[in-house]
Amino acid sequence: MPDTPTLSSRRWPFRLLIAVVMVFFLPLGYALTAHYADGEQASDWRTARRDTAGLAPDPGVTPEAVIHVYAARAFRWRGAFGVHTWIAAKPQHADTWTRFEVVGFSVGRGGRAVRVSEGGIPDAYWYGAKPTLLREVRGGDEIDALITRLHHASAEYPYDNHYRLWPGPNSNTFVAYLGRAVPELSIDLPPTAIGKDYLPDGAWFSSAPSGSGVQLSVSGLFGFIFAPEEGLEINLLGLSAGIDLSPPALKLPGIGRIGTASEVPTPSRDLIATSRD
Repeated sequence: MPDTPTLSSRRWPFRLLIAVVMVFFLPLGYALTAHYADGEQASDWRTARRDTAGLAPDPGVTPEAVIHVYAARAFRWRGAFGVHTWIAAKPQHADTWTRFEVVGFSVGRGGRAVRVSEGGIPDAYWYGAKPTLLREVRGGDEIDALITRLHHASAEYPYDNHYRLWPGPNSNTFVAYLGRAVPELSIDLPPTAIGKDYLPDGAWFSSAPSGSGVQLSVSGLFGFIFAPEEGLEINLLGLSAGIDLSPPALKLPGIGRIGTASEVPTPSRDLIATSRD
Protein backbone atom coordinates (compact mmCIF):
# COMPACT_ATOMS: atom_id res chain seq x y z
CA MET A 1 0.00 0.00 0.00
CA PRO A 2 1.56 3.34 -1.03
CA ASP A 3 2.51 5.77 1.69
CA THR A 4 -0.01 8.54 2.29
CA PRO A 5 1.58 12.00 2.20
CA THR A 6 1.63 13.57 5.62
CA LEU A 7 0.10 16.97 6.29
CA SER A 8 3.59 18.36 6.85
CA SER A 9 4.88 17.12 3.50
CA ARG A 10 1.90 18.64 1.70
CA ARG A 11 2.55 22.03 3.29
CA TRP A 12 6.23 22.44 2.45
CA PRO A 13 5.67 23.94 -1.06
CA PHE A 14 3.38 26.55 0.47
CA ARG A 15 5.93 27.32 3.18
CA LEU A 16 8.66 27.65 0.57
CA LEU A 17 6.50 30.08 -1.42
CA ILE A 18 5.86 32.17 1.69
CA ALA A 19 9.60 32.26 2.44
CA VAL A 20 10.42 33.39 -1.11
CA VAL A 21 7.80 36.13 -0.97
CA MET A 22 9.05 37.38 2.41
CA VAL A 23 12.75 37.33 1.53
CA PHE A 24 12.65 38.53 -2.08
CA PHE A 25 9.42 40.34 -2.89
CA LEU A 26 8.30 42.07 0.32
CA PRO A 27 11.62 43.99 0.58
CA LEU A 28 11.26 44.92 -3.08
CA GLY A 29 7.76 46.29 -2.47
CA TYR A 30 9.02 48.31 0.49
CA ALA A 31 11.89 49.71 -1.58
CA LEU A 32 9.50 50.71 -4.36
CA THR A 33 7.24 52.54 -1.92
CA ALA A 34 10.13 54.29 -0.19
CA HIS A 35 11.68 55.30 -3.50
CA TYR A 36 8.64 57.30 -4.54
CA ALA A 37 7.83 58.55 -1.06
CA ASP A 38 11.10 60.44 -0.52
CA GLY A 39 10.33 62.85 -3.38
CA GLU A 40 14.00 63.30 -4.32
CA GLN A 41 14.01 61.55 -7.70
CA ALA A 42 14.91 63.69 -10.68
CA SER A 43 12.07 63.90 -13.21
CA ASP A 44 14.09 65.02 -16.22
CA TRP A 45 17.46 63.52 -17.12
CA ARG A 46 18.45 66.72 -18.95
CA THR A 47 18.32 68.81 -15.77
CA ALA A 48 19.25 66.10 -13.24
CA ARG A 49 22.29 66.76 -11.09
CA ARG A 50 25.58 65.41 -12.51
CA ASP A 51 28.20 67.40 -10.57
CA THR A 52 30.71 66.08 -8.04
CA ALA A 53 29.53 64.62 -4.74
CA GLY A 54 32.79 65.61 -3.05
CA LEU A 55 33.93 62.04 -2.39
CA ALA A 56 36.99 61.85 -4.63
CA PRO A 57 40.28 63.59 -3.78
CA ASP A 58 41.47 66.47 -5.92
CA PRO A 59 44.06 65.03 -8.34
CA GLY A 60 45.92 68.33 -8.26
CA VAL A 61 46.96 67.74 -4.63
CA THR A 62 46.95 63.92 -4.63
CA PRO A 63 50.16 62.53 -6.12
CA GLU A 64 49.45 58.88 -5.26
CA ALA A 65 47.46 56.51 -7.46
CA VAL A 66 43.81 56.01 -6.45
CA ILE A 67 41.03 53.62 -7.46
CA HIS A 68 37.43 54.19 -6.35
CA VAL A 69 34.36 51.99 -6.89
CA TYR A 70 30.98 53.75 -6.75
CA ALA A 71 27.29 52.86 -6.77
CA ALA A 72 24.28 55.16 -7.15
CA ARG A 73 20.58 54.50 -7.50
CA ALA A 74 19.49 54.14 -11.12
CA PHE A 75 17.41 56.85 -12.78
CA ARG A 76 13.68 57.19 -12.07
CA TRP A 77 11.70 53.95 -11.49
CA ARG A 78 14.79 51.79 -11.98
CA GLY A 79 16.26 53.22 -8.79
CA ALA A 80 13.62 51.43 -6.71
CA PHE A 81 15.13 48.13 -7.79
CA GLY A 82 18.81 48.67 -8.33
CA VAL A 83 21.94 50.75 -8.68
CA HIS A 84 24.37 51.77 -11.38
CA THR A 85 28.03 51.05 -10.58
CA TRP A 86 31.30 52.29 -12.03
CA ILE A 87 35.03 52.50 -11.31
CA ALA A 88 37.13 55.66 -11.27
CA ALA A 89 40.93 55.62 -11.33
CA LYS A 90 43.79 58.12 -11.17
CA PRO A 91 47.41 57.02 -11.79
CA GLN A 92 50.30 58.52 -9.88
CA HIS A 93 50.82 62.25 -10.54
CA ALA A 94 47.92 62.33 -13.03
CA ASP A 95 45.93 65.56 -13.29
CA THR A 96 42.61 63.88 -14.16
CA TRP A 97 40.49 60.85 -13.36
CA THR A 98 39.30 58.11 -15.70
CA ARG A 99 35.81 56.57 -15.39
CA PHE A 100 35.21 52.95 -16.37
CA GLU A 101 31.51 52.16 -16.90
CA VAL A 102 28.86 50.74 -19.18
CA VAL A 103 25.97 52.89 -20.39
CA GLY A 104 23.25 51.48 -22.62
CA PHE A 105 21.73 54.70 -24.00
CA SER A 106 23.28 54.49 -27.48
CA VAL A 107 23.65 50.73 -27.95
CA GLY A 108 20.31 50.44 -29.77
CA ARG A 109 21.59 52.99 -32.31
CA GLY A 110 24.82 51.10 -32.95
CA GLY A 111 26.88 52.80 -30.24
CA ARG A 112 29.26 51.18 -27.78
CA ALA A 113 28.31 50.21 -24.25
CA VAL A 114 31.76 50.50 -22.66
CA ARG A 115 32.87 54.02 -21.83
CA VAL A 116 36.38 54.73 -20.60
CA SER A 117 36.19 58.48 -20.07
CA GLU A 118 39.43 60.37 -19.57
CA GLY A 119 38.87 63.51 -17.53
CA GLY A 120 35.43 62.46 -16.32
CA ILE A 121 34.03 63.44 -12.92
CA PRO A 122 34.86 60.39 -10.78
CA ASP A 123 32.14 60.88 -8.15
CA ALA A 124 29.38 62.62 -10.12
CA TYR A 125 25.75 62.34 -9.08
CA TRP A 126 24.10 59.73 -11.29
CA TYR A 127 21.17 61.71 -12.75
CA GLY A 128 20.31 63.17 -9.37
CA ALA A 129 21.31 60.19 -7.20
CA LYS A 130 24.23 60.68 -4.83
CA PRO A 131 26.91 57.96 -5.21
CA THR A 132 28.19 55.75 -2.43
CA LEU A 133 31.89 54.89 -2.24
CA LEU A 134 32.16 51.09 -2.12
CA ARG A 135 35.91 50.64 -2.39
CA GLU A 136 39.07 52.72 -2.22
CA VAL A 137 42.68 51.74 -2.82
CA ARG A 138 45.69 54.05 -2.91
CA GLY A 139 49.38 53.55 -3.42
CA GLY A 140 52.21 53.72 -5.87
CA ASP A 141 53.42 51.49 -8.69
CA GLU A 142 51.31 48.53 -7.53
CA ILE A 143 48.10 50.58 -7.92
CA ASP A 144 49.23 51.91 -11.30
CA ALA A 145 49.60 48.28 -12.39
CA LEU A 146 46.01 47.57 -11.33
CA ILE A 147 44.80 50.58 -13.34
CA THR A 148 46.60 49.24 -16.41
CA ARG A 149 44.82 45.92 -15.94
CA LEU A 150 41.47 47.74 -15.69
CA HIS A 151 42.16 49.25 -19.12
CA HIS A 152 43.02 45.84 -20.58
CA ALA A 153 39.97 44.15 -19.05
CA SER A 154 37.68 46.94 -20.32
CA ALA A 155 38.97 46.39 -23.85
CA GLU A 156 38.25 42.65 -23.56
CA TYR A 157 34.71 42.95 -22.16
CA PRO A 158 32.60 40.73 -24.45
CA TYR A 159 29.41 42.84 -24.47
CA ASP A 160 30.62 46.18 -25.81
CA ASN A 161 27.79 46.16 -28.38
CA HIS A 162 25.08 44.63 -26.23
CA TYR A 163 23.11 45.96 -23.27
CA ARG A 164 20.10 44.54 -21.46
CA LEU A 165 18.68 46.10 -18.31
CA TRP A 166 17.56 42.75 -16.86
CA PRO A 167 19.05 40.30 -16.09
CA GLY A 168 22.14 41.58 -17.89
CA PRO A 169 24.57 42.30 -19.37
CA ASN A 170 24.43 45.83 -18.00
CA SER A 171 26.61 48.28 -16.05
CA ASN A 172 26.83 45.99 -13.03
CA THR A 173 27.79 43.03 -15.22
CA PHE A 174 30.71 45.14 -16.45
CA VAL A 175 31.96 46.16 -13.00
CA ALA A 176 31.64 42.56 -11.77
CA TYR A 177 33.68 41.50 -14.83
CA LEU A 178 36.39 44.02 -13.94
CA GLY A 179 36.33 42.81 -10.33
CA ARG A 180 36.99 39.23 -11.41
CA ALA A 181 39.75 40.43 -13.76
CA VAL A 182 41.42 42.47 -10.99
CA PRO A 183 40.69 40.43 -7.84
CA GLU A 184 43.10 42.54 -5.76
CA LEU A 185 40.31 45.15 -5.57
CA SER A 186 38.05 42.74 -3.62
CA ILE A 187 34.92 44.52 -4.88
CA ASP A 188 31.83 43.64 -2.84
CA LEU A 189 28.94 44.84 -4.99
CA PRO A 190 25.65 45.48 -3.16
CA PRO A 191 22.68 43.11 -3.64
CA THR A 192 20.94 45.94 -5.47
CA ALA A 193 23.53 45.72 -8.28
CA ILE A 194 21.20 43.73 -10.54
CA GLY A 195 23.21 42.20 -13.37
CA LYS A 196 26.34 41.47 -11.34
CA ASP A 197 25.45 37.77 -11.39
CA TYR A 198 25.22 37.57 -15.18
CA LEU A 199 28.28 35.57 -16.19
CA PRO A 200 29.82 36.28 -19.60
CA ASP A 201 29.83 33.78 -22.47
CA GLY A 202 27.07 31.63 -20.97
CA ALA A 203 29.26 30.34 -18.13
CA TRP A 204 27.59 28.73 -15.12
CA PHE A 205 30.55 28.80 -12.74
CA SER A 206 33.01 31.54 -11.83
CA SER A 207 34.61 33.35 -8.94
CA ALA A 208 32.41 35.95 -7.23
CA PRO A 209 32.61 39.61 -8.38
CA SER A 210 35.08 40.17 -5.52
CA GLY A 211 37.42 37.77 -7.32
CA SER A 212 37.24 35.22 -4.49
CA GLY A 213 34.99 32.36 -3.46
CA VAL A 214 32.66 30.56 -5.86
CA GLN A 215 29.61 31.52 -7.88
CA LEU A 216 26.97 29.50 -9.71
CA SER A 217 24.67 31.43 -12.03
CA VAL A 218 22.23 30.34 -14.73
CA SER A 219 21.90 33.29 -17.13
CA GLY A 220 21.88 35.69 -14.19
CA LEU A 221 18.47 34.41 -13.11
CA PHE A 222 19.23 31.68 -10.58
CA GLY A 223 22.30 30.83 -8.53
CA PHE A 224 24.34 31.58 -5.46
CA ILE A 225 27.58 33.16 -4.23
CA PHE A 226 29.72 31.94 -1.36
CA ALA A 227 32.79 34.11 -0.81
CA PRO A 228 34.72 35.85 1.98
CA GLU A 229 33.71 39.34 0.77
CA GLU A 230 30.10 38.72 -0.27
CA GLY A 231 29.21 36.09 2.34
CA LEU A 232 26.31 33.91 1.19
CA GLU A 233 23.98 35.27 -1.49
CA ILE A 234 21.11 33.58 -3.30
CA ASN A 235 20.02 34.90 -6.68
CA LEU A 236 16.39 34.47 -7.77
CA LEU A 237 15.22 36.05 -11.03
CA GLY A 238 18.11 38.50 -10.85
CA LEU A 239 17.32 39.56 -7.27
CA SER A 240 19.89 38.90 -4.54
CA ALA A 241 19.35 38.13 -0.87
CA GLY A 242 21.85 36.83 1.63
CA ILE A 243 23.90 37.12 4.77
CA ASP A 244 27.20 38.93 5.19
CA LEU A 245 29.41 37.82 8.06
CA SER A 246 32.13 40.45 7.98
CA PRO A 247 30.68 42.67 9.31
CA PRO A 248 27.32 40.98 10.07
CA ALA A 249 24.41 42.15 7.91
CA LEU A 250 21.41 41.06 5.90
CA LYS A 251 21.34 41.67 2.16
CA LEU A 252 17.89 42.27 0.71
CA PRO A 253 16.56 43.03 -2.80
CA GLY A 254 15.72 46.68 -3.39
CA ILE A 255 16.78 47.70 0.13
CA GLY A 256 20.41 46.67 0.11
CA ARG A 257 22.51 45.98 3.17
CA ILE A 258 20.99 46.09 6.68
CA GLY A 259 23.23 45.63 9.70
CA THR A 260 26.61 46.69 10.99
CA ALA A 261 27.98 49.56 8.96
CA SER A 262 30.53 48.37 6.44
CA GLU A 263 33.65 50.53 6.45
CA VAL A 264 34.94 51.51 3.04
CA PRO A 265 37.99 49.28 2.49
CA THR A 266 41.07 51.43 2.09
CA PRO A 267 44.56 50.65 0.82
CA SER A 268 46.50 48.45 3.15
CA ARG A 269 49.59 46.35 3.40
CA ASP A 270 47.38 43.33 2.73
CA LEU A 271 46.40 44.68 -0.70
CA ILE A 272 49.98 45.53 -1.60
CA ALA A 273 51.17 42.10 -0.44
CA THR A 274 48.43 40.41 -2.44
CA SER A 275 49.22 42.35 -5.58
CA ARG A 276 52.82 41.19 -5.41
CA ASP A 277 52.11 37.48 -4.85
